[in-house]
Amino acid sequence: MSFPDWLAFSRVILVPVIMGLTHSPLEHRFVIAGGLFAFAAATDFFDGYLARRWKSESVLGAFLDTTADKLLVTGALLALLTVNRVSMWAALVIMMREFVVMALRGLVALSGGLIRPSTWGKVKAFAQFIAIGFAFIRCGPEFLGMYLDQWLMWIAVILTIASGWQYVASYWDHMMGRAKGKVSQ
Repeated sequence: MSFPDWLAFSRVILVPVIMGLTHSPLEHRFVIAGGLFAFAAATDFFDGYLARRWKSESVLGAFLDTTADKLLVTGALLALLTVNRVSMWAALVIMMREFVVMALRGLVALSGGLIRPSTWGKVKAFAQFIAIGFAFIRCGPEFLGMYLDQWLMWIAVILTIASGWQYVASYWDHMMGRAKGKVSQ
């Protein structure tokens, strides 16, 4: 495994630590968990950047990267859900999108195709990381009935739906292209 692969793997290792800290008796558990989450989220940028720069991109690295991201976000959302720091509906939408996109990409891969990660997916991931990080540290007074992290989470949910729709459209385009190719053969 290359160093970028180890960075992705570190995200996987940090998930249970972050979840455990959320329920620990430590006085500043949310700040510590939020700091570790921020570190883990930052490795998402660095592992891809270093892999491209060092020309060490691999199938293992791509798999680790996407799996680590999904585990980090899902684990953090579940931890925050159990301490009432995130809406059940926001967590459900975000997690459902991940499963749907994973299934669609898998179906396209079975037919020999590929749905590449999109810019919307990267924007979505960034928004989720920011919202989850703020949910751990929950600061400031409420504004119109919600804390800043809750507003950020709903923005992340909207971006999650938009990026998910893009994957559905890509899947549909791929399947329609396959159907047309079979008809013309």
